[in-house]
Amino acid sequence: MRVDADDYGRPCSCGKEHHIEVREILIEEGAIEKLEEEMSEGFLKEYISPLLICDTNTCRATEEIMEEIYDRCQVIVLEAEGLHADNHAVKIVENNMDEDIDLILAVGSGTIHDISRYVAFQYRIPFISVPTAASVDGFVSTVAAMTWDGLKKTMPAAAPMCVYADTNIFANAPKRLNASGVSDLMGKYICLADWKIAHLLTGEYYCERIVEMEEKALKTVRGALRDIADGEPDACEKLMYALILSGLAMQMTGNSRPASCAEHHMSHLWEMEVINGPLDALHGEKVSVGTMLVLKEYKRIAEAIHENRCRVREYEDEDAQLLQETFGKKGILEGIRRENEPELLLEVSPDHLRKCLPDIAEIIDEIPDEPEMKHLLEKAGCKKSVYEIGLEEEAIPVSLRLAPYVRRRLSLLRVSKMLEIR
Repeated sequence: MRVDADDYGRPCSCGKEHHIEVREILIEEGAIEKLEEEMSEGFLKEYISPLLICDTNTCRATEEIMEEIYDRCQVIVLEAEGLHADNHAVKIVENNMDEDIDLILAVGSGTIHDISRYVAFQYRIPFISVPTAASVDGFVSTVAAMTWDGLKKTMPAAAPMCVYADTNIFANAPKRLNASGVSDLMGKYICLADWKIAHLLTGEYYCERIVEMEEKALKTVRGALRDIADGEPDACEKLMYALILSGLAMQMTGNSRPASCAEHHMSHLWEMEVINGPLDALHGEKVSVGTMLVLKEYKRIAEAIHENRCRVREYEDEDAQLLQETFGKKGILEGIRRENEPELLLEVSPDHLRKCLPDIAEIIDEIPDEPEMKHLLEKAGCKKSVYEIGLEEEAIPVSLRLAPYVRRRLSLLRVSKMLEIR
């Protein structure tokens, strides 16, 4: 399957001319052979000092099938155990990469890609994406989700020049990674609702065409959940296509708005470890658990609106003490304060919010209800509850309260601080 990126980079009814930086996207068996050809005698031949970044797991999975490419590159193998996309991992790469590197190959999944695209951006070096699992939607993103000095940040990063997703590699990845990719996509139900609500309340930029791309990604995956869980190659290709489609949506927007909001803020909060210790859970697994918790809260709000039990009040800063107790003890309170200035809720007029409540309830009504979402996640073998990722039930209310502060982005979860449910 060849994805024509040019189809997405054209003027749009939203008034914006979307820019796509990816030159070529291949999702098929033998994609690695095409990469070898391009590096030997094609348009990648001009790069004479390539760097391949992988981890111990992805090296083991690809070293044989990519033998010629490994031989051609300087190779940095990061220890997979405890690896995070953070300033520590970036420093390891910087300390070990040759000075004359002119191309980076990211051979791995989400973490390796975030590290690689961040380094590529910092050094103005083009990079090639070689996904080893259909586990995240960030392969073609222009931002990197990084933990920097303890804070979860979305950093400017380079989009790949090309993507070579070889089915022989990613369809053989552990099934847990496929489930993680499905989880990442299922979170789009929440973030798209958040985007629509933010547009409704503040006039934030919104693009219907980009939303339709994310909805297409969801539809593509929903029809193949059981086959994805079974590791069927064709179904895994559909999952990879859907994840890359979501990544292209982020490129077109210029940020992660179409693919990340309240559900991801829950995941990022847990990754910052301010209310919990280290969790043995993948990014997508935390996202699906966050999705279920936020979904339950949103449905509760919608029901209260329908039953006229939801009252709007002026925004008041009631979380200062909680922020001090949680982020303060980790030494990142000032970073969180800076991230949230000026407070987004000051842009939300109580009167306008009051008028918009019926429309907000309608947007929430369009999201699958809890039993349906649980069924979809179960079909793909995804995580659904806090217990499955090592959290206790007591973490739920404080997570819902703190998660909006992780990122200065308007979500209904943040807006709920202006709502009282009777």
